[in-house]
Amino acid sequence: MGSPTYGTDKTAMEQLVDDVGSAVAIGSPADKKADVKYNPRPKLVMPPKGEQAALVAPQQSLASSESNPEWLESPEQTRERLRQEASEHADDPNYRSPLLEGYGKAGTRTETQKWQDFRDARALQKGAYLDQRRYLSDPPSQYRETEQASLDDLGEPELKKAKRRKKEAKAAQQTSEWWKPFQ
Repeated sequence: MGSPTYGTDKTAMEQLVDDVGSAVAIGSPADKKADVKYNPRPKLVMPPKGEQAALVAPQQSLASSESNPEWLESPEQTRERLRQEASEHADDPNYRSPLLEGYGKAGTRTETQKWQDFRDARALQKGAYLDQRRYLSDPPSQYRETEQASLDDLGEPELKKAKRRKKEAKAAQQTSEWWKPFQ
């Protein structure tokens, strides 16, 4: 019985000897590329001499903001525009940057805004907005509605439930059946 061949039709030792032999072989391997015949590339097809000037110019890119006035301003362009606007109004004490809109002094939030945000977050956390969906992960409002009867039903009291279970367990331990009709 021979050793495994690993798909090479040679034993592991024969393959190792071949690999080591080819790694340390002196001389160059046979040039296999010498038999390949390469054909020259054909020449480019050009329009006739008189029609070269009549070629249509390529369409201008619609993605560039310079050529399309409806294209939105990039964040870099917006930042540069706001910096330039702020430097132009540096001496004007009544100038207020659009970036500070809705905030207190120097862009900080006022205490009332902070408290209002806190109240909104607490109301959301407590589930104060049960009448509407705020997120896609919230269940639809019709799934949140329940019948009043199901809310009023408290179920069997725990003391009665415990007595009933003790009675059933005691009855299950009885081996004779004669007393069951008298219950």
